[in-house]
Amino acid sequence: MTKRIVVKLGTNILTKNSTNLDMKTIDQITDQISTLNKLGNEILIVTSGAVTAGKQIMISKKSNVDLDNKKISFRQGLAAIGQPELMTAYKNSFNRHNIIISQILLTRDDLNIRKRYLNFRNTLENLLSSKIVPIINENDVVSVDELAGNNFGDNDTLSAMVSNTIDADLLVLLGEVDGFYSSDPFNNTEAKIIPKITEITHEIRSYAKDSHDEHGTGGMKSKIEAADLSMSSGIKMVIASGYTKNILIRLNKSEDIGTVFIPKVDRLEARKRWILSGKNNSSGKIRVDMGADTAIKENGNSLLPVGVLDVINSFKRGDIIEVINSKNHSICWGITNYDSSEIIKIKGVNSDNIESILGHSYGEEVVHRNNMAITEKYKDFQIED
Repeated sequence: MTKRIVVKLGTNILTKNSTNLDMKTIDQITDQISTLNKLGNEILIVTSGAVTAGKQIMISKKSNVDLDNKKISFRQGLAAIGQPELMTAYKNSFNRHNIIISQILLTRDDLNIRKRYLNFRNTLENLLSSKIVPIINENDVVSVDELAGNNFGDNDTLSAMVSNTIDADLLVLLGEVDGFYSSDPFNNTEAKIIPKITEITHEIRSYAKDSHDEHGTGGMKSKIEAADLSMSSGIKMVIASGYTKNILIRLNKSEDIGTVFIPKVDRLEARKRWILSGKNNSSGKIRVDMGADTAIKENGNSLLPVGVLDVINSFKRGDIIEVINSKNHSICWGITNYDSSEIIKIKGVNSDNIESILGHSYGEEVVHRNNMAITEKYKDFQIED
């Protein structure tokens, strides 16, 4: 079974707490990703390290600039200098395995604004289906909050948001620490690793601390926030050391390494409940024929334009809408891939004709089956205030 895995690489693991990228470690990690890729898995990388890579270049050029300058604009400049260097390191490493990589720079708005979110998701789906490894980083050049500390937490939170966006099966946070401890193991020799966590309690949060050095910006606090988001999305997360031999391959085999955060609901169940939680704010409806009714309810198929009869009320791409049959009975709730005005133009036609009619295509489905919650199955679902 193909697994979709998001691997987050923190600054410390990429640099060994120095101002130089550690190519030996990067090569060891890309070796493992190559192996997993060949086994049919889909791997994404969320990376940090652009600012540190920028410092490395400035030092190599014997610049007289004060590299300890804390001004946000200066750190943005370092990120702009370092990002190409960081991507070159990944490119050279993956080239050894004939694997193509892609660069994606994000801001928080890209995941919060509906159209940007859907464009990002569709781009990732296309890259993964082509066996290309996406390498994602926050766009430090325009994300002022990120460098000021009000950020994704050395990309921990970003990795959880990306995992949720593409319905990952597993999120792995690789750093220099081999798990989540009851106290900071760098300062307390009595600290004990916690191998399994099923709930983010106040006690667990009290164990989490900020980054212990100047290179990383996250620390365990941001990792717990990432775990909380992942678990609520039905995604398993692991905190482990990137220095552990074959760590990714062993985690793919479900070995007990590091600290695993186990969600209480599975990924698709969590997504469907999230869809239902937004139905009270929805007025848009799509009426479909009885063939589409049967295909959705009995066969678990996506809704294609050929089965659409009519559109009720206006809505935008990414909105939660209700799908009803020709008798006006509710079939499901789901996330639409197209605006209501677009669906009116493509209703009743084969998916192959979408692009010729609209001039573009967001996919062959009006509503994908993974973005549906069948009304009958969830008739007793209660929305919490």
